Amino acid sequence: MRKEFFTPGRTELAGNHTDHQKGRILASAVDLGLHAVCEANGSSTIRIHSQGFNSFEVRINHQNIRTTEFGTPKALVRGLVAVFNELGLNIGGFNAEIKSTLPAGSGLSSSAAFAVLIGKILNSFFNDGKLEPIVIARAAQQAENKYFGKPCGLMDQLTCAMGHTIYVDFKTNEIEPIQADFGPMGLTMCLTDTGGSHAGLDTSYARIPSDMIYIANLFDKGVLGDVDPEEFRSKGWDPANRPVRRAMHFFDENERVPQMRDALKAGDGNTYMRLMNESGRSSEKLLNNIITSATGDTKLAQGLDRSERLLKGRGAWRVHGGGFAGCVQALMPTDYFPTYKAAMEEEFGPDTCREIKLV
Repeated sequence: MRKEFFTPGRTELAGNHTDHQKGRILASAVDLGLHAVCEANGSSTIRIHSQGFNSFEVRINHQNIRTTEFGTPKALVRGLVAVFNELGLNIGGFNAEIKSTLPAGSGLSSSAAFAVLIGKILNSFFNDGKLEPIVIARAAQQAENKYFGKPCGLMDQLTCAMGHTIYVDFKTNEIEPIQADFGPMGLTMCLTDTGGSHAGLDTSYARIPSDMIYIANLFDKGVLGDVDPEEFRSKGWDPANRPVRRAMHFFDENERVPQMRDALKAGDGNTYMRLMNESGRSSEKLLNNIITSATGDTKLAQGLDRSERLLKGRGAWRVHGGGFAGCVQALMPTDYFPTYKAAMEEEFGPDTCREIKLV
């Protein structure tokens, strides 16, 4: 029997690089994502055809990690199969035709959406749909970490699996669904793809959690989420030290997330935009995930600078997601969005600035 599936992309709202340290995040599914039509095929082979990409197959009994597949959708399929098998869940072959409405370079976490989609299909066809979204999300995260070669936290996968706006405290395991809509506030959120490449940035991304863990280890803890913020702040740190700055960002950002949640729930656009700008400046100045010496790419920095000139005093702007390349997230009065969009696309090209809607 053929079944249809949909997994949304996600946008990070607050909690930049906090999830991998047992921190807090605010994130939302969006109205764009991956659509699939699938059927079980009674074999030991998974066959994937994605519109615009080469088709591929994965044998479900071939579950070893293959470093040559890092960064490919084939690795994610193999990883999900392996994780489901390790959990004692059922696996099987299926055919899937997938179409994406996530624009290339949009920063809406297509890899997490794809991994969660595969988990949903395995759950539906072979496990009676009994798995909770968090189980599928954790399986998708393991597939990304081990098989895809991406040392990510759980935010992306969990948001895609839950399918709406969520506040999460990874230390207490609190997950709170949020009713979120910027429209009634008279605001529009958008992402601008600045065109920078993520190629060659694996080391830069991995260095962020490793720097944070280095500081946590000084307190005999594994991650910063287990360190007392006041004990950290009581030390005489040298802010010129990169791991110190990144730890400072973590503690400041972690306290900011519930404030942004509360502003969003209250429909308080002005407070939300003020906090969003604080988050953005912390990522730029303390987390330092805008420019990396690995590539020397300055397009993201250019996008943030252009956004500051356009939005200072009227809106908010910040790096979106992992950083070093990719997208600028911006929030502004709806009547100003056409002006902002035109100015950003003048610099970065047609259709690079897109409105996004939270779901």
